[in-house]
Amino acid sequence: MQSMTFGRAINAGLHKAMENDPKVILMGEDVGKLGGVFRITDGLQDHFGANRVVDTPLAEAGIMGSAVGLAYRGYRPVVEIQFDGFIYPAFDQIVCQVAKLHYRTQGRVHMPITIRVPFGGGIGSPEHHSESPEAYFTHTSGLRVVSPSTPQDAYVLIQQAIASNDPVLYFEPKRRYHVKREVDEAMELGALPMGSGRVVVPGSDVTLVTYGPLVPTAMDAAEAGAEDGISIEVIDLRSLAPIDYSLIEASVRKTGRLVVSHEASQTGGLGAEIATTITERCFEYLEAAPVRVTGFDIPYPPSKLESHHLPDLDRILDGVDLALGRRATLLGQKG
Repeated sequence: MQSMTFGRAINAGLHKAMENDPKVILMGEDVGKLGGVFRITDGLQDHFGANRVVDTPLAEAGIMGSAVGLAYRGYRPVVEIQFDGFIYPAFDQIVCQVAKLHYRTQGRVHMPITIRVPFGGGIGSPEHHSESPEAYFTHTSGLRVVSPSTPQDAYVLIQQAIASNDPVLYFEPKRRYHVKREVDEAMELGALPMGSGRVVVPGSDVTLVTYGPLVPTAMDAAEAGAEDGISIEVIDLRSLAPIDYSLIEASVRKTGRLVVSHEASQTGGLGAEIATTITERCFEYLEAAPVRVTGFDIPYPPSKLESHHLPDLDRILDGVDLALGRRATLLGQKG
């Protein structure tokens, strides 16, 4: 076991994947000499050379198109998008080419491309640097979407993504880059499959589902709830496409209540999809309507106001109270 930050764990996972497979190539703006805008690829160009850690022009569509060509030739490109809001110029390549080529060629061509996306708010940056665009990609069949919440998971998931023959969107919660935890570098990649979620706090009164940047906040909510006599079961999705519904179903059948929380705006977000699916599958077990605690339906606000936009401990506990029937509305919503 070794103590390392979330960002360093991704770096270690990339290093191991490149050592194990010479076909793994990193690409992106400033990923080489600079080591990436968040220094996630620091030192990798020195170790593996400029032909495998490639500094690209500032042209996201071109980077993604190059990755498609490399995948055709048997390589496993790992693309870094500097910030979440800069992924849109590459959107066409991702949803029209990367997601579809495996199906269009009836399985003769794989697209083993990993797209790393630093996402979410909480670091005092403006729009385009703090967005949560994951729902666009979970809506697109043919893509896998994952988001780690701990250094251990970051280390394992990046290797699983690179080893997968499917294209994978790897959303990194940037406000957790400096969180430090123990990482077992000897953990088998199959110990927790890429499409699986996990229960991080067991409970019996309410199921609280979240992922990526909000997992630590949800764990704080479970601790605060316990002090108030409420037992909250926290589920870390890990995989956003596909979603491990069997895990959520088992929890909701036990607790009878569901709260889903994410930073992305509410309308059309993952919370809506999860609430609907669980209502369809577990209607007779639910004792209250599912509750969503999310970002508001607004463009990402100026950095001085982002703390009002992002779900925090109070708003999540407020959602738990609503699910338990202890209040009538959510904070920030009119009755």
